[in-house]
Amino acid sequence: MSQSITIKQDSALQFSQLIVSWYHRQGRKHLPWQQNKTPYSVWVSEIMLQQTQVATVIPYYQRFMKSFPTIIALANADEDTVLHHWTGLGYYARARNLHKAAKTIRDDFQGKFPENIDEVIALSGIGRSTAGAILSLALNQAQSILDGNVKRVLARCYLVDGYNGLSKFDKTLWQLTEQLTPTQDTAFYNQAMMDLGATVCTRSKPNCEQCPVQYSCLAKAADLQSQYPQKKPKKKIPEKRTIMVIPRIKTHVEGNEEELVLMEKRPPTGIWGGLWCFYEITELEQLNALLAKENLKPIEQQLLTEFRHTFSHFHLDITPLVVDCELINSQEVNENNQQQWYNLQQQSNVGLAASTKKLLTLLATTI
Repeated sequence: MSQSITIKQDSALQFSQLIVSWYHRQGRKHLPWQQNKTPYSVWVSEIMLQQTQVATVIPYYQRFMKSFPTIIALANADEDTVLHHWTGLGYYARARNLHKAAKTIRDDFQGKFPENIDEVIALSGIGRSTAGAILSLALNQAQSILDGNVKRVLARCYLVDGYNGLSKFDKTLWQLTEQLTPTQDTAFYNQAMMDLGATVCTRSKPNCEQCPVQYSCLAKAADLQSQYPQKKPKKKIPEKRTIMVIPRIKTHVEGNEEELVLMEKRPPTGIWGGLWCFYEITELEQLNALLAKENLKPIEQQLLTEFRHTFSHFHLDITPLVVDCELINSQEVNENNQQQWYNLQQQSNVGLAASTKKLLTLLATTI
C-alpha cells in the first residue's frame, strides 16, 4: 500500500509561493533552452537532460537545434544524422524515440507539437513527467512533474519512504506533486523544483540553508537528508509492525481551542532512546487498557495511512491511530517527566523521534 499524504490547501499554497519566490531570486534563467521557449525546444532539452548533467547537455543541445531547428526538420532527417548529433551523449534510445516522435508529429499533427497531455504522453519516449514539463514550461499549463530532482525534494520534505522505481513510492510522490503544483505560475514553480533538486537539494551534501522550504522539511528537522530518497535494498531484512496510538484532547485557553496529544519518553537505550514517541501497541484489543491507565475515555478514533520507517536492521510498518479522548475525573492535564501533552499549535524544543515528527506533520495537514 502506498502512503497517502493530504496537504491542506493553504499549506500547499505557502509551499508553492516559497518555491516560486526562490526561483525569481535564485533559479536558473539563462540556459539555452530557456530562451524563446517553444514546446519543441523544451522537449529536446528535457530528453537530453534525462540521465545527463546540464553542463554536458548544453553544447549537444546547441548543435542539435542548429541542425534541426524545427520538428519538421528533425522528422525529415535520416536516423544516422540524428544519432551522429547524439554521439557521446549516451542512452541512444532517447535520440531514436525523439526522431520517431517527430515523425508522428509531422504526420499526425501537421508538424505542430500537441498541447493535450494524453497525446503528448502517447509519443515515443515521452512519459508523464516529461509531458508535464514540456506543457508547463513552454505553455504554462498547470501540469505536474516528477523527475529525479523533484522526487528527491519531495521525498525529503515529507519523509516519503521508498526508492526510485518502487511503484508505491512513485504513486505517493505523484499524489504529492499534484497537490503542491499551483495552477498559477506553474512554469516558474516546475522549473524551480527542478533547479532546487539540481543545485540545492543535491544527492549528497545538500545546501539546506539555501532551501526556501527548509523550515517545513521533515528530513532536515530529523537530520535524515542522506537517507531520503532511500536506496534500493540489497537484501531482504526483517519486517515488524506496530500501532502507534495518538491520544488527543481539546482544551480551551483564554478562549482559544488547543489540541494536545499525549507522548511518552523512550528509555535511554534502544530504538529512539531518550526521544519522545507516541504509545505503541501490537493489537487493537490493547487500546482500552492503555487509555484507562492514562485516565482517558475514548470518544472517537481514526486510523491514518500506514507508513514504513526503516532502520539499519529492520523495517517497521507503523499504523497511526488517533483517538479523541476526554479526561476522566480530572480538570487538569497531568504529565510527568516520562510523558507530556504536546500542543499541536506550538512547537516544543524537545527531542522527537523521526516517526513522531512525521506524525505531527500529518496531524497538522490531514486532520
